Amino acid sequence: MGRERLTRGLLLRLCVLLTAVCVCVHVYLETRWREAPAPLGRPTQSSQNWGQQSRTKPEAEEQDKNIKRRISYVRTLKKDSQARKRDINREDPSAPCCPPLRPHRKTPRWHINLEHWAGESHSLEDEAKRFLNYITTPQVSCASLAHEEAAQEGTKGAWAACLDPKYSLTHRIQSKHCRVYSFGLGVDDRSLERSLARAGCEVHCFDPSLKQSHLQQAEMWLHRLSVDWRDPNPAIVAQRQYANTKKLATILNDFGHRQVDVLKADMESAEWKILENFILEGVLDSVGQLLLELHLHWAGFEVGGDDPSVVRYWFSLLKELEHANFRLFHVHSDPAKPHLFLHKNVLNASSAYTLSWVNTEWKP
Repeated sequence: MGRERLTRGLLLRLCVLLTAVCVCVHVYLETRWREAPAPLGRPTQSSQNWGQQSRTKPEAEEQDKNIKRRISYVRTLKKDSQARKRDINREDPSAPCCPPLRPHRKTPRWHINLEHWAGESHSLEDEAKRFLNYITTPQVSCASLAHEEAAQEGTKGAWAACLDPKYSLTHRIQSKHCRVYSFGLGVDDRSLERSLARAGCEVHCFDPSLKQSHLQQAEMWLHRLSVDWRDPNPAIVAQRQYANTKKLATILNDFGHRQVDVLKADMESAEWKILENFILEGVLDSVGQLLLELHLHWAGFEVGGDDPSVVRYWFSLLKELEHANFRLFHVHSDPAKPHLFLHKNVLNASSAYTLSWVNTEWKP
């Protein structure tokens, strides 16, 4: 019985103590809130009523003066800071008016932008006429071509790199910073690569048919590797894995290279998907000149659709190159090749064209 009374007494004392603590905290917070200065913004209705009841007239006038001083002080600071900025800009005319823009982060792309149809009828003739006119009309001139040196060795000069001083390749060769990538399948003629290698370029030839992984031959490096030509669309599943193919960005990273002055590709009808991969990867700004052999006798690997749609797709790829600041400067067609355009004789077009583009905005 005594223990129960003792326990009840302790609980009663604890409750009284907690109640006293809560009352003290409440009184303390209420006092601090009343002593806090009013904000500079517009007061609420409740604060206005409370202020009118609690403040005397002299106190209210004095507080209003203090508030006006604070507001005028803030305005003065703003005016002074703006005046100082104007004075700095007058003293330093090169000072930028705006903060520097953050570098644009490239967003991944999964398909190219198709151009409009050449005509309302969506016919093969309309699409072929537009496409052939585009690939046979150079867009810029080049005063000096690298194939002229190769032609002295008895070659036909189909492949050409631009050595015009207004572009960067000549300066890169002189400074010994030139780099060349050449992709092919069992290529026998490397006259252009040898010519650029003798001029001082670092030349890498990629061919998946080589027996050795890496081999140094004369002035060039040979690698058992090829650039990836598979469809880049992630929706296409169950693709076969090729051990000897890699994306161009991966190859650059593996070799520790950031830029390529000349990229040549003779991939026997895989060039369309290779070009699409280059565009969607966003690596074309790392390439100074692009040399491609286009095969037109059939649609190409992994290119589908009817004939007008195929030619529209080809044309759209080349327009993507133009949007990436590449301009056509050299066109070559071999008269010995058969005149086949998607298995037909269309406008007497050749079945193969060798084209060369220069990146007019490339700054290595």
